[in-house]
Amino acid sequence: MFPFADTIPTKRWSIVTFILVGINVLVFLWFDSLKPQKQELTALRLGFIPARVAQLSDPQKVVEVPITYEVMLPNGWQVPQRKVVRLPPNRMQILSSALTCMFMHGGWMHLIGNMWFLLLFGNNVEDRLGHWYFLAFYLVGGLSATLLHWAVEPTSITPIVGASGAIAAVLGGYAVAYPHARIKTLVMLVFVITVVELPAYVFLVGWFAVQLIQGLGAWQMPLGGNNGGVAWWAHVGGFVAGAAMMFALLPLLPDDKPKEPTGDPFDYDAIARGEPHNVAPRDPWKDRW
Repeated sequence: MFPFADTIPTKRWSIVTFILVGINVLVFLWFDSLKPQKQELTALRLGFIPARVAQLSDPQKVVEVPITYEVMLPNGWQVPQRKVVRLPPNRMQILSSALTCMFMHGGWMHLIGNMWFLLLFGNNVEDRLGHWYFLAFYLVGGLSATLLHWAVEPTSITPIVGASGAIAAVLGGYAVAYPHARIKTLVMLVFVITVVELPAYVFLVGWFAVQLIQGLGAWQMPLGGNNGGVAWWAHVGGFVAGAAMMFALLPLLPDDKPKEPTGDPFDYDAIARGEPHNVAPRDPWKDRW
């Protein structure tokens, strides 16, 4: 299933959403321009490695991470090279990686998929929260996602990169704020391609269930399992954090529902001013038919 539109209009420009997309694209273009070995080293420095958290309490601990990269020979052949990188207990680098990992991606498909979901759902969440609250919501959601990933796999030496944890928080917030919105979804079966409109709560709860099932399956495998390169628990943590934050924030936000008309049914001055006004009484018998 591929979601491509929703039915909730926005009242203001999604400035923060567009800026976040722009930053992610620029960071990826810079990262993609690096040589393969430099890419691997940059991912270790800017990606979040759960095992490095232990270095915060043990300054003598050194984390060793094996990397593999391709080297071009003079005859044009590419051969894999393996190397073990020793990561010292750099406190600033470890703490900042929880933030920088949110703006890095491992490939074009990884980037495009994340940015598509951010554009589709982020504009409405930003519209509901406001620009600054949305930025804080996005960053806190991403940090919460990273925190749960570390709690589940504290000894992992695989760096995680990508905005999917923060975007999962956006999805969780959308599910709480707009549960009855309709998500236009492209469904591709074996010989049939069609478009269906799914309630937001059906689509997003289904998405969350897939992340949770995949996370449980990877977690139960020996030695931490093979998660296929996807930080499933970061998705779960982000979604739960986003839903919880939106649930707590909604009572504090201005009501975005249209105001009920008040005043004289034929208050033409209110009509001219563009204020809410009543209309002439409707015939209940006519409405029945």
